[in-house]
Amino acid sequence: MKKTSLKDLPSVHQVLLEIKDDISLHNNYLKFIINKELDKIRGEIKEGEISKSPQELLVYIIDRVLIESAPQLVNIINGTGIVLHTGFGRAPFNGRALKGIADRLEGYVNLEFDLQTGKRGDRQDHIRDHLSALCGSESALVVNNNAAAVMLAINEIAQGGEVIVSRGQLVEIGGSFRIPDIIEKSGAILKEVGTTNRTHSKDYGNAISNKTKLILWVHTSNYVVRGFTRSVPISELVALGKKHKIPVMVDWGSGALLDMNSLNLADEIPVKTIMENNPDLLTFSGDKLIGGPQSGLIIGKKKWVNTLQNNPLYRVLRCDKITIGLLEETLRSYRSDSFTKDNLSLSMLTTSRRILKNRGQRILDFQKRKKIKDLGIKLVESEVEAGSGSLPEDKIESMALSFKPKSMKITELAGGFRCGSIPVVGYTSGHTFYIDLKAVLPGQINRLAKAIDQV
Repeated sequence: MKKTSLKDLPSVHQVLLEIKDDISLHNNYLKFIINKELDKIRGEIKEGEISKSPQELLVYIIDRVLIESAPQLVNIINGTGIVLHTGFGRAPFNGRALKGIADRLEGYVNLEFDLQTGKRGDRQDHIRDHLSALCGSESALVVNNNAAAVMLAINEIAQGGEVIVSRGQLVEIGGSFRIPDIIEKSGAILKEVGTTNRTHSKDYGNAISNKTKLILWVHTSNYVVRGFTRSVPISELVALGKKHKIPVMVDWGSGALLDMNSLNLADEIPVKTIMENNPDLLTFSGDKLIGGPQSGLIIGKKKWVNTLQNNPLYRVLRCDKITIGLLEETLRSYRSDSFTKDNLSLSMLTTSRRILKNRGQRILDFQKRKKIKDLGIKLVESEVEAGSGSLPEDKIESMALSFKPKSMKITELAGGFRCGSIPVVGYTSGHTFYIDLKAVLPGQINRLAKAIDQV
């Protein structure tokens, strides 16, 4: 074949004419995509890495534009086994519940309007009483994530003063969230006490001065230090804070409204139990073990919650109507000591290995024998983590489909699943590819079976 030259490239106008009946988007956006693809191909032509006719180039670019201009946020099948996967949006949502929320959010809503009085209302009123009741607190506030909750609280209470924190609690979580950095950005000064593995009540007491504005207790939810360790109970810190008239705040990280131990997941203390220690404020995530949308939940003394809401930063960090609606629906999924199926995160985390095995067998029964043989598919027992730094030490029983293909590389198989018409993301260990069933939604079982058939 004749070597491809730059003259063989189609013009932007030519590509636009070819796709005008297939894509209805702003011309500037389409031109951007076309030029990006043309620039890429120019580089390949100059390097001698491409041999295509003008017509083949045109078809190739059209295909790329169709792919690039398609909606970028798409539904996938999570085969990693991690239910609270940060890369996949953490807590999954029940489709039926989402449709119900969509109906209520259609058009306009009473986000900040009191229908009883006809006057301006407060968006926090939609969740404040419900959240406070579930957590055993005087009041509550929701912002856009737990980092925002921590930053808002520290800025309001301790700006210009010192925040006392144990060295063993200066945590870092995914996405470079570090307690020291948050304290600094909040306008406060970090005062470290104790050591990495042991901190005593006297360490806090000796650090208190006229500069002290806040005592902060941080839950090390994404790691555990074992051995010769000592940490000060929250109740002792609350007593110390009360003695010196210094507020005490708890960052509980993942948070949980139910006893995780009773759900056979982990020995994670529920938020309501922590609040029995009477801290001034407690913050935690709404999109991890709670099962809701990305949000930061602040509960505690009404006096402090009101003060935080009057801080100018609150307007920067507040949630929109969609988050409020999703969070309200999530809170409505809780019962006294259980939850409804609408809380998809907890439903999936507590799905038994027996049920997952049955689902896996259904998937295998759908496949042709030749497909099972060619891809070397087996149904195997597995163990997974909850994800997003939640319950880091506690493995959860699961089942997985393992793949050892005969005629393709594992990386090619993984890529085929990711880029198929039904995107599936699994993981590779050794020379085997796995699709774990723990985080595969019940309604996705048939789709997963088809995705395997198509790969």
